[in-house]
Amino acid sequence: MAQALVIRPVEPGDAAVWERMRTALWPDDTGSHAADITRFFSPHRSEPLEVLLACSGSGVPIGFVELSIRSHVPACTSDRVAFVEGWYVEPGHRRRGVGAALIRAAEEWGRANQCPELGSDTQLWNEPSIEAHKALGFEEVERLVAFRKSL
Repeated sequence: MAQALVIRPVEPGDAAVWERMRTALWPDDTGSHAADITRFFSPHRSEPLEVLLACSGSGVPIGFVELSIRSHVPACTSDRVAFVEGWYVEPGHRRRGVGAALIRAAEEWGRANQCPELGSDTQLWNEPSIEAHKALGFEEVERLVAFRKSL
């Protein structure tokens, strides 16, 4: 990257840009992103436990990673796994090290929270995400097709 990249925790003033990026990652017209963000900044926070923003040298947020700690993740051997719940980089900033910087920050957060492993997942069809994970040292351990049935 030509400009310095800063990774920092999300702040209440980032709510609108975080919501916009969340909607780009997980399209939603129910308003649940706004509710999730409000809950994140409340004393009743549950998931995610941490959100880190990648900001350009000028301070503009250009990506995020949402993190939690899970007790069970496929192929992980511990019961305290830092987990990437969401990972997004603005399209114009991809393939420039922003995603890698976010994952490095996620690794640091996991270590600081006594997690010996970092887990993540993505949709079967999301080849760019699969390739990005593998390029950053993640090992594919399982493929899954989920089902549901109304009762």
